[in-house]
Amino acid sequence: MNGQYRKDIHPGLAVAIVLKKDQRSGRLTKGIVKDLLTSAPYHSRGIKVRLQDGQVGRVHAILADSVAEGNVH
Repeated sequence: MNGQYRKDIHPGLAVAIVLKKDQRSGRLTKGIVKDLLTSAPYHSRGIKVRLQDGQVGRVHAILADSVAEGNVH
């Protein structure tokens, strides 16, 4: 799953997001979803979420329903 549909994302889900500051490089950051910030059911660049550590970005990939920490390159 690629994170474009709100129905596929929920709090507690492990995801890889692209932070605003990393949009040019495409660097991914892993974390656990705390809040869904996009209210629309679909977004072409990914649903915007807040991770448990407070970072905000758009979901690039859904990893699992388990804890994920650190960064992916």
